[in-house]
Amino acid sequence: MPPESSHKSFTVTHSPPTNKYHPQNTNLTYASNFKLPKMVRVKEAHVVTPSEPTPNTVLPLSALDSQLFLRFTIEYLLVYRPAPGLDRASTAARLKTALAKALVPYYPFAGRVRPQPQGLGLEVVCRAQGAVFIEASSERYSANDFQKAPKTVAQWRKLLSLYVTDVLKGSPILVVQLTWLADGAAAVGVGINHCICDGIGSAEFLNYFSDLASEKCQGLGLGVGVGVDPKPKPVWDRHLMNPDNRSEANPAMHAEFCGVPDLCGFMNRVTSRLKPTCIVLDERRIEALKRACGGASCTSFEVVAAHVWRSWARALGFPKNQTLKLLFSVNVRKRVKPGLPEGYYGNAFVLGCAQSSAWELGERGVAHVVSAVKRAKERVDSEHVRRVVELVSESRASPDSVGVLILSQWSRLGLERVELGMGKPLHVGPICCDRYCLFLPVTGERHSVKVMVAVPTAAVDNFHRFLRESNS
Repeated sequence: MPPESSHKSFTVTHSPPTNKYHPQNTNLTYASNFKLPKMVRVKEAHVVTPSEPTPNTVLPLSALDSQLFLRFTIEYLLVYRPAPGLDRASTAARLKTALAKALVPYYPFAGRVRPQPQGLGLEVVCRAQGAVFIEASSERYSANDFQKAPKTVAQWRKLLSLYVTDVLKGSPILVVQLTWLADGAAAVGVGINHCICDGIGSAEFLNYFSDLASEKCQGLGLGVGVGVDPKPKPVWDRHLMNPDNRSEANPAMHAEFCGVPDLCGFMNRVTSRLKPTCIVLDERRIEALKRACGGASCTSFEVVAAHVWRSWARALGFPKNQTLKLLFSVNVRKRVKPGLPEGYYGNAFVLGCAQSSAWELGERGVAHVVSAVKRAKERVDSEHVRRVVELVSESRASPDSVGVLILSQWSRLGLERVELGMGKPLHVGPICCDRYCLFLPVTGERHSVKVMVAVPTAAVDNFHRFLRESNS
C-alpha cells in the first residue's frame, strides 16, 4: 500500500466528530482573516470523522476525475428561512451527527486527494481523516440579502470561511459551514473537491446527508424510513471511466480542446471589473423563446442556453469575426455503453461545445443558436466519450479559455431538495459569482431558471436588456 502523502496542510488523527480543528498551513485559508470584521464570525470548527469504521485504503480516481480543469472546489450556498423555535445548538449537533453517518457509505469524502506516485492520475487516501464542519454567525446578513445577486464577485466568500487553494496538498475533500443569520435564517456553505464527484454526485451525497439530518433515514447505513424512496448505494467503480487504449484520439475532432484566435484581448475583456448579475426566466418567457424558434423542437435547456450565450456575446460587443464557444457539461451516465451503474458519483460528464462567430450569434437569431447547441449535445455518444477519456488521459487535453463562455446547469441537480431539517432552501447558488454562467433553481417554480453570471460592469445593462427579449 502506498505511503501517505508528505504534502499535508494539516495533521488529523482519527477522532470523535467534535474534535476541534486548527489549520496548520496557508493551503487552507480562513476568510475571517479578511477585512470587514463582523460580517461573519466563526464560532468553532470541528473535524467530523465517519461514525463507524471505514476501509483503510487508497482508491484510484478515473481519467475524467483527474482532469486538470477539475482540480478545484465546487462551492454551494443554501439559505433557509427563519424557523421560530429552532434550537441552534441542537441543530448544529444534529448536522454534525448526520455528517458523521453520511461519511460511512461515502467514506472517500473523509479522505484526501493526492497525485498518484506513478502516472498522471490522482488517487484518494482513505484513512478516515475527516471532513470539516464550521459553525458561524453573521450580524450583517439576513435571508432577503440572497434574493438578488451579490454586490461583488466574492461578497459571500465568508459563508464558506475555510477554502482551499490547492486541492492536492492534504486538504479536506469536504467542508460544511452553518452560519446563523441576523434574522434567524441559516446559510449552509458546502465545499466539495471536484476531483471526487461531479454535480450529480455531489447532489446525491447532499440529499443523503439531508435525509439523515432530517431523520428520514433509519440507522447508520442506507436504510430509509417510512415514506422515503430508497436511494442507490454509492458506487465507486472509477475504472469505468478510464481509457481502453483501442486507438489514438485526434484532438482536432474535439472543438472543446482546440484554441481559437484571439482577436480582441478576450480574457482582459471578459474579466475586467466584473459585476454579478442574476435574472429569472420564468415558464412564460421560456415558452416565448421556444416559439421564436419557429416550431423547431428543442428543450428548455437548449433554448435558454442559446439565448444566454447570444445575449452575453451581443452585450460584450466582440468583433464580428471573433470565434466564440459555449461549453456545457453533458451527463454521460446513460450515453456510454454499457451505461454506468446507478449510484456512480464520480465525474461522469464531458463538455459539449457549440461554436459560432460573434456576427452569427448577433444576426442569425435564437433558432440558429439553438441548432448549434443541439448539435453539440447530439455529438456526445459512447465513441465520443471514449475519445475524450483517451485525450485527457494521454495528452492531458484541457479546454482553452479564449472565446469561451462556460455554462453549468445546477437547476436540475436536486439541490432544492436539500432540506437538512430546516425546510426547503429559499436560495440555492454559488458561494462566489464569477464569469462562469450558472442555471439555478427557483424556489417553488420548477419550470423557471435563475441565470447567474458576472459580466463587465459596462455590459450589465445591455446583457439584461437582451435577456428580456425573446428574439431579434
